Amino acid sequence: MSEQTTEAADVQAFHSTDTPLTQDELARVIADDIAPGSFVNLGIGQPTTVSNYLSPEKKVTLHTENGMLGFGPQATGDQVDEDLINAGKIPVTELPGASYFHHADSFAMMRGGHLDVCVLGAYQVSATGDLANWSTGKPGAIPAVGGAMDLAIGAKDTYVMMDLFTKKGDRKLMAECTFPLTGVGCVSRIYSDRAVLLLDPSGVVTVRELHGLTFEELQERHPDVRFEKAGA
Repeated sequence: MSEQTTEAADVQAFHSTDTPLTQDELARVIADDIAPGSFVNLGIGQPTTVSNYLSPEKKVTLHTENGMLGFGPQATGDQVDEDLINAGKIPVTELPGASYFHHADSFAMMRGGHLDVCVLGAYQVSATGDLANWSTGKPGAIPAVGGAMDLAIGAKDTYVMMDLFTKKGDRKLMAECTFPLTGVGCVSRIYSDRAVLLLDPSGVVTVRELHGLTFEELQERHPDVRFEKAGA
């Protein structure tokens, strides 16, 4: 992955807008931050929409854990082939040079450190980068960790794409996760409808962007998390 491109995305000055980002707007932000030439896995759910905003000029290669390398935007209309899907069972397009392989080979790529970035959803993320995205710990819940633990630890960078708060208004950024963990210290960034946040093992969260939320409101709703503005 291009170190120069990644650093440029990290150190840009703090900025804010008056309204939250839509899912498509957020997907575009993530796509713009992915360095040219990267190998990337997009997790099930919101992250799959990122594929629609990756320009061909960036030559980003997308990987899906069910055994495909080199897919493009989501398929629509006559493009849909029911045998050509990503891990979330969403029809995708095939780019020139695409390849297919066994599930075991796919996981070897994930576990072997061959992915530059993975983008995952989450129930909770801690300020130090712990990830909880497979269970809320509710009694009787069906275990569904899937390949998330392999992706979170195997990729060089793990980004989370999620809403900053639940529909009930509960926070999803925690000082420490209260749900069962998928991975420890693995998340480097949170991309959410209300904020783009850069995480550090120290637990200090750098706020790169805010949308429909002031810095003071962000701090008030997360009293046990220390925030600082990017470029400050």
